[in-house]
Amino acid sequence: MSRYAIDRPEEREWVATRTRPEQGRTYVDLTTQLGLDKSRARLWRYPPGASGVPHAEREQEEVFVVLEGTLTLVLGDPPRREVVPVGGVAAVQPGTPIHVRNESDAEVTFLVYGAPPVADAADYLPEPDVG
Repeated sequence: MSRYAIDRPEEREWVATRTRPEQGRTYVDLTTQLGLDKSRARLWRYPPGASGVPHAEREQEEVFVVLEGTLTLVLGDPPRREVVPVGGVAAVQPGTPIHVRNESDAEVTFLVYGAPPVADAADYLPEPDVG
């Protein structure tokens, strides 16, 4: 028996994030929408200047795919700024400090795909100082 699901852009419901809502970050929960069991996925939109919460996943490896705009990831200890252009892909292993940012003047849209499908298993960190 085949099982599949398709996300269509015109059917997406973008939701405001519960952390840092004043920044205007929104996402689409593809995990639920597509019925994923063994992984997690979200589409994100960050307006200029928006940033996520610095953290390190304990169990989940994450893949970031930039669909529109330019994404900045601050990774590791000591922290290092990595700029990921449209079409770029970054993989982050569990335990790696990460801070997701939009340091550009335009909105960025990106996919975050992670496995295993573990939620709320991250250590939250202070803002990294990358100069």
